[in-house]
Amino acid sequence: MNKVSQEIMGLLGISLGLDQAYFKDFFEQNDSILRLNHYPPCQKPELTLGTGPHTDPTSLTILHQDQVGGLQVFADEKWHSVAPIPGAFVVNVGDTFMALTNGFYKSCLHRAVVNTETVRKSLAFFLCPKLERPVTPAAGLVNAENPRKYPDFTWAALLKFTQNHYRADMKTLVAFSKWVQEQESNNKLIP
Repeated sequence: MNKVSQEIMGLLGISLGLDQAYFKDFFEQNDSILRLNHYPPCQKPELTLGTGPHTDPTSLTILHQDQVGGLQVFADEKWHSVAPIPGAFVVNVGDTFMALTNGFYKSCLHRAVVNTETVRKSLAFFLCPKLERPVTPAAGLVNAENPRKYPDFTWAALLKFTQNHYRADMKTLVAFSKWVQEQESNNKLIP
């Protein structure tokens, strides 16, 4: 999955007018995560979510769904089901990559819903930078028309924030940016 994510990063760099190697080099050394998700059947699926609405704090998510389905993305002011396609992956941009591109790419708001009959399983690979690598946008992505949107941070700081201070949701990066600025104004070191 790391190799696939590196190829995607090269293409995303090209799409922004950067050298193909820019993001590939940034993520060559990484502290990525692989997770197996298990959602049991629920007798009242309308009353619960497998995972509530959120954006991933990571950089890129590559998801392999089983054939049950349950992933939904929010677009055009409504939820859309993402039908599983055999042999295909779902790729989502996360908050760290949104900051790395200065907002040119947006985090994908999504959720997982459950059903009454069938267990749902998925395998998710989350591409993350090295824990202590500074996350800062490329110089070419910040200009007078598109000023800097997020402070510099490390993946370690964002990970700590989402695990100790704030559950990931659709406003994680905004809340984190505010927290970073508060920490800096109080002269507290951010890991």
